[in-house]
Amino acid sequence: KGCVTMHKSMLILARFMAAVGGFVLTLLIILTCVSIAGRLLNGFFHGDLIQSLAPGFSEWMIAIGVGPINGDFELVEAGVAFAIFAFLPLCQITSGHASVDILVNSFSRRASRFLRMVTEIAFAGVLVLIAWRLGAGMLSKLHNGETSFLLEFPVWWAYAASLVAAVVAAIVGLYMGGVRTIEFFTGRILVWDGVETEN
Repeated sequence: KGCVTMHKSMLILARFMAAVGGFVLTLLIILTCVSIAGRLLNGFFHGDLIQSLAPGFSEWMIAIGVGPINGDFELVEAGVAFAIFAFLPLCQITSGHASVDILVNSFSRRASRFLRMVTEIAFAGVLVLIAWRLGAGMLSKLHNGETSFLLEFPVWWAYAASLVAAVVAAIVGLYMGGVRTIEFFTGRILVWDGVETEN
């Protein structure tokens, strides 16, 4: 029962992070579309045709700020990094990573479980390493006061957002590494994900 409760908690956490990542990604898509539309309209209002037909209207539209969103690339860069890390926990807990199973399908059940255990432990190690280095990078950006070029927001903010998602990914990765290790040594399947078989 404790294992089921733990898995449900981890799954809720992973789904929450994925939902936040999806929300951020949706905002970035909207931001990009608005910025591209603004860039196209800005070019249109600066064109010879509009300048000759309605110069006052053209200048007015440009003056009120019709154009690309300032710093859109900086926001997309920071937001996409966060979204990638936010999707990792759900991908990890549902075995959603791409895999090539042509050779693995010919292995025995014990060999397959051993391979899954090793893979999950390796993933967990990499996720912990990424979170650790992101934390170090965030502290470095915090101490040197680096800001983005256009919007001039502190770069450590983007690192901090990605770090939160990376830490959750590392926690889920460690959990799944533990689950697959227990499964290997006990022969019981604790987490069904559609990949395991019990024959």
